[in-house]
Amino acid sequence: MYIGTQGAFAEDHDLEMLAQLGVNNIDTTPREPINTWTTELLTSYRERAAKFGISLEMMHFIGSGSALTDEHTGAIFLKPSDARERQLDLACNVIRMAGEAGLRGLNYNITILGHLRTESETGRGGARLSTFNYEELLAKGSPRQKGASGSDEFEDGPADADEMWERIDYWLKRVVPVAEEYKVQLACHPSDPGIGVGVTYRGVDRVLGMTEGFKKLIDLYPSDYNGLNFCVGCHSECLENPSQEIFDTIRYFGERKKLFNIHYRNIIGSLGKFVEVFPDEGDVDMIDVMRVLKEVDYQYMIMPDHVPGISGPEPGRVGMAYVFGYIHAALQAANAS
Repeated sequence: MYIGTQGAFAEDHDLEMLAQLGVNNIDTTPREPINTWTTELLTSYRERAAKFGISLEMMHFIGSGSALTDEHTGAIFLKPSDARERQLDLACNVIRMAGEAGLRGLNYNITILGHLRTESETGRGGARLSTFNYEELLAKGSPRQKGASGSDEFEDGPADADEMWERIDYWLKRVVPVAEEYKVQLACHPSDPGIGVGVTYRGVDRVLGMTEGFKKLIDLYPSDYNGLNFCVGCHSECLENPSQEIFDTIRYFGERKKLFNIHYRNIIGSLGKFVEVFPDEGDVDMIDVMRVLKEVDYQYMIMPDHVPGISGPEPGRVGMAYVFGYIHAALQAANAS
């Protein structure tokens, strides 16, 4: 296992900085609309990174925003339609191109409600912390979902667990055979956050917000190419006692070789109420997380994710650099044990 990161690295100095910080493996996604992608375009992104000694391993191809806002892939997990079929064909074509371009995998997200959060809170030194409080969400609606409340039906209509699993099964049967043919790992990220097994919000069951859902996902289509973009933060958020339970969650998927990418993030809290924090100050011992990843022989990238908002002229870069340093040290600690 080794450090990696994701993002848009538009300028050469962005890649130079990563190489200087010892981050030599990345996930970056073309700026061009996905319906214009070609094998040559994906190859050009990989070759540009290679000039700086950086391996472009993965890209994102299904986003985490509200499905209704993405004209190119937003219908894939909605109710059946001609648009869904066209977009599934596009997804299969992107998998083919990724394999031809020499990418290891593609990260994606199965959520039609997007990223749910409530009003941010303040952490150490005044850092801005991304926050989720389920009771507040129900009472006021999420700032990320303008006008939404727990009683507002999703624009595409309700989708209970059975309906969502039918759509996910249809997806897997379309894309995994293509991924197997072109040897491209498909890494699914959780719906952030999970709100409980059998619990719906706006009429939709977030089945892939909970650990149980991911156990079903890998069983639904057993394949070496059907796995997880495992977010330690998200999988902690759906637990009653993350400081104790997260390690067995990692072992479950790691022992089955279903971990294709790791988002390395910590929280304070648990199911239904939490804040995202720096890796050194949360409820989960992130050094032990790294040790368990080594125990299960995880072999790929460890990425920062959702760094708290800090002060200064370049808060994103500074925050990420802080977590890069932490990951380097955590890897050394795990490898020394």
